[in-house]
Amino acid sequence: MFITLLVVTFLISLGVSFIVARIFAKSIDDILKRIIADTISQAWVKYLKFATYVVGVSSGVRIWELEKYITPPQMQRGAIELTRDRWVLEVYRTIIDSLEGLAWLLLVFFVMALIAFVIVRAFELKKPKNVAEAGKLE
Repeated sequence: MFITLLVVTFLISLGVSFIVARIFAKSIDDILKRIIADTISQAWVKYLKFATYVVGVSSGVRIWELEKYITPPQMQRGAIELTRDRWVLEVYRTIIDSLEGLAWLLLVFFVMALIAFVIVRAFELKKPKNVAEAGKLE
């Protein structure tokens, strides 16, 4: 029963990660193309997609929490029984924890992307002035 729970939580967190990666794929691609304006942006998109799966699965499948079903606590004689109610609770926790981990990952990415965008934009605004000044000097 424990192995089944482990596989189910893994598949659910993988599915949640897939959905989130699909939802944000275009936004991430557009942002990285704008900031990095080079073919290397596609490598960063692939890395961020990989990170999305890693964070989603590692947040959703909480091994230390699932251990309670095979290892009895020190005060009890047996491990906690996997009932239907516990299954529902574990599935819910898997979804919520996967989404929470992914939300943090994307928040950090978008904050860093915003900072990078401001820097890129500042250089772009500064560049035309230099070109205009160079034209005046000649």
